[in-house]
Amino acid sequence: MTLSSLLLHPVRLRVVQTFLGRGELTTAALGRHLADVPSATLYRHVNALLEAGVLEVVDERKVRGAVERTLVLRTARASLGPDEAAAMTAEEHRRAFAVFVAGLIGDLDRYLARGDQDLARDRVGYRQYAAHLTDEEMDDFVADLRAVIEPRLELAPGPGRRRRLVSHVLMPDAD
Repeated sequence: MTLSSLLLHPVRLRVVQTFLGRGELTTAALGRHLADVPSATLYRHVNALLEAGVLEVVDERKVRGAVERTLVLRTARASLGPDEAAAMTAEEHRRAFAVFVAGLIGDLDRYLARGDQDLARDRVGYRQYAAHLTDEEMDDFVADLRAVIEPRLELAPGPGRRRRLVSHVLMPDAD
């Protein structure tokens, strides 16, 4: 199985995204975060990610006669590199983007299902901008985004901190 087909399955993508910003998770904690995924399905996909080296077991302990594993995401194995992305067909990119967008819709649905949503209070937003940039200006823009985002990815959970999802899409206009 290619890395792209492994990662671009909706359940496996959610498993990977659940680890982002969380560090280690036990299998029980992962199950709580993905409560809408049946346990057997979740464990099957976790095992596929373990076999591929995307997840790693960092601890095991007995809990009521069963072995509970503590897992960590191996971030370097959890994303496609430029060579893998370049090798994908147009149809594979369409499927990958559809899985990505469906994941965003699912995230919003789960947020809205809480019933207490307040987009202003929770700092929820989505919008699209259009900018006229040369390739060099676009490279600078991406570097600027990284400079803003990356230090914040290192912040540990703590009082007043809430896990927030930041997603972005960059593409040229079709014309």
